[in-house]
Amino acid sequence: MRLTHHQVWTAIDALAARYGFSPSGLAKRAGLDSTTFNRSKRVTPEGRERWPSTESLAKILEATGADLDELMALVRNAGRDRYEP
Repeated sequence: MRLTHHQVWTAIDALAARYGFSPSGLAKRAGLDSTTFNRSKRVTPEGRERWPSTESLAKILEATGADLDELMALVRNAGRDRYEP
C-alpha cells in the first residue's frame, strides 16, 4: 500500500475527531505546537506537500491511546474519501 498525502492527513483528522479533538486540540494534547496540523500548513505556498513527521505521529498515538493498527485503518479508509487541503 502506497501512502498518499491525502490519506495521512485525512487519517489524522479522523483520529482527532474519534477522540473528541480538533486537529489543533490533538496537536496540543500531543505536546506539539497547536498549529502543527492546521490545514494551511499541509501545503507550502509554493504547492509542495508537507507531511507529518514520524515523531508527530508517535505523539498523537500516545496522546490518544490509539495504536498503529487503528491509525493505519484510518489511512486505508481515507483512500475512499475526498479531501481538500
